[in-house]
Amino acid sequence: MKILRPFSLIIALLPFVSAQIVRADAAADAQIAKGKSLYQNCIACHQPTGLGVPTVFPPLAGSEVVNGNEEHLIRIVLHGLSGKVTVNKVIYNGNMPAFGQGLGFNWTDEKVAAVLTYVRQAWTNKSGPITKDQVTAIRTKSDRKKAWTATELEAIK
Repeated sequence: MKILRPFSLIIALLPFVSAQIVRADAAADAQIAKGKSLYQNCIACHQPTGLGVPTVFPPLAGSEVVNGNEEHLIRIVLHGLSGKVTVNKVIYNGNMPAFGQGLGFNWTDEKVAAVLTYVRQAWTNKSGPITKDQVTAIRTKSDRKKAWTATELEAIK
């Protein structure tokens, strides 16, 4: 029986570890590609650049909302947002439709996760992915049927 030294063991396992990393990267790339395709539904308001429309629709690029509290972001996409919201120290006063199941666009949790993952990694954003399980957990917490306000979201820690 041959005993492998620690370095030899690492070399021996490298093909298996590399294959796992490639599969994980491929799955992440597929989710981002799906999210980018779904983002076409968002372009009219948030623009191809993610910079939004001044005073009406806030930017997603560099936004503390996009890169901040994941639960708030998921709730906004699931149920919509109504009224004034401050993003990057600028007040916006528009309405965002609901995209969640049984509401507005009736997107699956997987679609919501994909578009949010894309947005959180597009432009200047460098935030982590959103999973389908995160979206499902938040969606099943309540049977909300109306848009959130910024004040309501701030009350959720």
